[in-house]
Amino acid sequence: MVLDKIGILGGGAWGTALAAAATQAGRDTLLWAREPEVVDSINNTHENNMFLPGVTLDPKLVATNSLVNMSDRDAVLLVTPAQYTRPMAQDLAAVIRPGVPLIICSKGIEVSTGNLLSTVLEEAAPGHPVCVLSGPTFAGEVARGLPCAVTLAVEDKDLGEKLVKALGLPTFRPYLSTDIIGAQIGGAIKNVLAIATGIADGLGTGENARAAVITRGLAEVVRFGGLYGARRETLMGLSGLGDLILTCSSTQSRNMSLGKAIGEGKSFTEIMAERNSVAEGAHTVDIVYKIGQEKSLDMPITNAVYRILKEGRPAKEVMETLLARPFTDETV
Repeated sequence: MVLDKIGILGGGAWGTALAAAATQAGRDTLLWAREPEVVDSINNTHENNMFLPGVTLDPKLVATNSLVNMSDRDAVLLVTPAQYTRPMAQDLAAVIRPGVPLIICSKGIEVSTGNLLSTVLEEAAPGHPVCVLSGPTFAGEVARGLPCAVTLAVEDKDLGEKLVKALGLPTFRPYLSTDIIGAQIGGAIKNVLAIATGIADGLGTGENARAAVITRGLAEVVRFGGLYGARRETLMGLSGLGDLILTCSSTQSRNMSLGKAIGEGKSFTEIMAERNSVAEGAHTVDIVYKIGQEKSLDMPITNAVYRILKEGRPAKEVMETLLARPFTDETV
């Protein structure tokens, strides 16, 4: 199996960054975007003016808004928002060859079912190997060729090695894992926790509080991952702890910037109306909260984000309630 022709499904910032990396790795790369203006921008000015302005793209990168053009791809990276994975995978499966590997690059849980995206793909596109690429990455830095490391979770080691060879660069370093479940859990829950750290930051609680939220948030990731059989070492690796640290440490993160704006007094509805990109944690918190309640998981930070975003509770009031919880042992 030669993986030379790479398809990227999704023309947002992260999809564009992955397309830039695949092109730099020497692959024949085709990027599908829903928006005609994104396709025109990439093909004619070699820049994604809508979602990744200021980053010059290789002229070899080609964009399309016709899914049929993906029919000759050797592997496809799915970078559409998590809640659109199912319909996009169904449409994609109708045009690509049997057995083409599908690599999940979005982070989230399907809200309508509570399924991880790997399960969604198994149902929507049966017969295609499912892989996961996740880790501590900001799209702009990846697109500019700045160094990063990611987890590439693949059950078939031979396929994993072929994908590493196809996509790997000195500045884009995939580390192989077989824990497809764990690679998804960290990426999904960290978005919720990034909103929490942003809220704390917006409220002016300080750097100590941010470190506390990150660390105790990691405990929630581990508890939640235990429900699905995620490996602890995966949750402590690039796609877990690494991604959590990055996303909770910079307003380059859409989720942290959302939380910060809420902490500073803006309403959730007002913030989302101003944005053209998705803060996935705002969707993921619904299902994580629901599952946590059903399974009696101790998820106080997740619960706090839910109450602020979905119940409209004042951020300061919820934070004070969180700080008033009884003292307990530091157990994970």
